[in-house]
Amino acid sequence: MRNKKLSISIPASIVSDVPHLREKTSKVGSIGRTAAIFRVDEIIVYPDNPRVNQDADMNLIVTLLAYMETPQYLRKKLFTLKPELRYAGVLPPLRTPHHPLNSKMKKLKVGEYREGATLTRKKTGTLVDIGVEKPAFISNIQLPIDKRVTVRVTKVDKRVKAELVRRQEIQEYWGYTVTSEELPFGKMVKTRSFNLTIATSKHGIPIANATLEIAERWKKAGTILVAFGAPTRGLYEIAGQEGLDLKETVDFVVNTIPMQGTETIRTEESLIASLAVLNMQFHI
Repeated sequence: MRNKKLSISIPASIVSDVPHLREKTSKVGSIGRTAAIFRVDEIIVYPDNPRVNQDADMNLIVTLLAYMETPQYLRKKLFTLKPELRYAGVLPPLRTPHHPLNSKMKKLKVGEYREGATLTRKKTGTLVDIGVEKPAFISNIQLPIDKRVTVRVTKVDKRVKAELVRRQEIQEYWGYTVTSEELPFGKMVKTRSFNLTIATSKHGIPIANATLEIAERWKKAGTILVAFGAPTRGLYEIAGQEGLDLKETVDFVVNTIPMQGTETIRTEESLIASLAVLNMQFHI
């Protein structure tokens, strides 16, 4: 079990360079899949262009990422029909531990964790849909309806009994959360108080030259942010819009793709390359 919280930050403009909703959806799907592969705990979407209103783009990204992270058996209950989800079918499956394939009650195991959505309140407890034929019963707790919860199966007989748990208690990777950040990048970094902040940039120092120093900080850090810019505006430019120097805003500015062969690298490309390098070096 990792005793650190790994966050990544991505700009709202990642979908602004593709005109069609289908392609935007596919791009966001690639980001969500990469985040799950490398066990990212939180995806922060931040505004990066103060000249335009980015609310629509941020809402699209957040909605698609949250939809991806939700187990399929809960999506109809927790998400209403939205224009942003028109092409949700192109989103790749995460296949993480909290997206189980089993939909049979008889195959449930005591001690198994499941994501659920509350269905009905009773005087003695709450019924929760956990993706099998019959709802699970949580005794002595009355929860709001249509609330997403994490549970542990405690008994499987004629009915399923379960108890509420915190996601942090689960040993396996249990998906990511999505945060829509109102503050621009620099202010977000300063207010969130991460123990370690790493910005990716082609103008940064090669990652190999900073490995030892980052490793020392990584061991001690409880909360880590790996930040990404946009293809048309890197993090130096994004921080500069706030009158900030990126080097003074974060702990490290690193180039994870030295000697790149293309003029620009898309955010989703930088994401998978950077997290792969960090995973190899620091076992994220």
